[in-house]
Amino acid sequence: MHDAQLQIDRKDDMGVRAFIRVSRGQRTVLAIVAGRDEPLVLPPLELIDERIDGSHREWCQWSKSLIYDGPLKPLVVRNALALKLLLSSPSGAIMAAGTSSLPERIGGTKNFDYRFAWIRDAGYTIEAFLAIGAQPEAKAAFTWLLNRLGEHGPRVLYTLDGALGDCTRRVNLPGYKNSPPVVGNDARDQLQHGVFGDIFETARCFIDSGNILDSPSAMILAGLADQCADSWRQADAGIWELQETRHYTMSKISCWQALSRAIELADGGHLPTTCRERWDRERQRIQAWIEQHCWSERRQAYVFYPGTDRLDASVALAVRIGYPSPKRLRCTLEAVQAELGAGAFHYRYSQAYEEEGCFLACTFWIIEAWALLGECERGESAFHAAVKGLEHGVGIYSEMIDPSTGNFLGNLPQGLTHLAAMRAALAISGYGPER
Repeated sequence: MHDAQLQIDRKDDMGVRAFIRVSRGQRTVLAIVAGRDEPLVLPPLELIDERIDGSHREWCQWSKSLIYDGPLKPLVVRNALALKLLLSSPSGAIMAAGTSSLPERIGGTKNFDYRFAWIRDAGYTIEAFLAIGAQPEAKAAFTWLLNRLGEHGPRVLYTLDGALGDCTRRVNLPGYKNSPPVVGNDARDQLQHGVFGDIFETARCFIDSGNILDSPSAMILAGLADQCADSWRQADAGIWELQETRHYTMSKISCWQALSRAIELADGGHLPTTCRERWDRERQRIQAWIEQHCWSERRQAYVFYPGTDRLDASVALAVRIGYPSPKRLRCTLEAVQAELGAGAFHYRYSQAYEEEGCFLACTFWIIEAWALLGECERGESAFHAAVKGLEHGVGIYSEMIDPSTGNFLGNLPQGLTHLAAMRAALAISGYGPER
């Protein structure tokens, strides 16, 4: 359905091709009306136009309700809108990205399906919503997350309706620029210790915002703390969901984070204290293990995993987490910048440039880390450089970028990128976490 300004070039059983030119201040309406195994109702075009106005008013009203009023408000609001767009209203689930199979390298095989709800992304989004006063969205997402934990345990991802989803299946289509598409995601069955830290950080933020845990939720979280204390010595797939399991440094830091937050919640009366002393003992053992096995004197950095010289940009998150080694973290950031930086952006880990573009969330995590370490001018300069490098889009951010061409890579809108950008903006504005 359309108004008179749309010019149809071809319309047959193979598809439709049409053209439209819109200038600033001009308005036109184009509507795609579809159904599934049901009679199709065609509303008047005027009613569709009115619904668009109503939707616009609702989005504007929601934006005005956000509590952030710092110098980067337009950027914070824009990223918040993208995150709300990824929230499923019927369930409260938060989708990692709105697309599937857009390549991380043109013509390559790293084409993934992100139309699922990751514990990591859900946790980060809940924390971000709480930080800007979007309480209803945060509550809906946290309730959804706790329900999934009660049903399935701490899995890496779920479908938007709470099921476990399918593993990867290739689709017999050329894909975007001959990059073969897939549906499903093999991370479904991976062991990732990072989920423990994500869950407990989210719970702490929920409590710190003046909310209360119910008894069943508290028991679920206490059980997860016990599980983390039992399993942190195992190798896992890491935050980057790699096929080879290792003792990834960031996974160990995430376990330290989980037990630290569990202890804080127990001390505050929000979790049972029965195993509190055990959680503390294991937390100390984790930190001692990290300092002994993951720090490289030669690199002057925390390495990707013990026994390697490779670096991992996600270790920047340890600053936000409050891992108690600021001097070593500062040195690690310097090493990451020197080896993984590419212009305004950064690769995920050493040698990643051989197979993909720069991972945008890493850039904003590093910016946030500099700000939290007191390097505000450095963080602000890097932030504006990164945002400028993304201005050629339409206001939504992808997963990756080609640092040589500026072309977006990977799925979009990518919630993790918008989350990282918003957290970086909050940090350089002085809205960082308190420890």
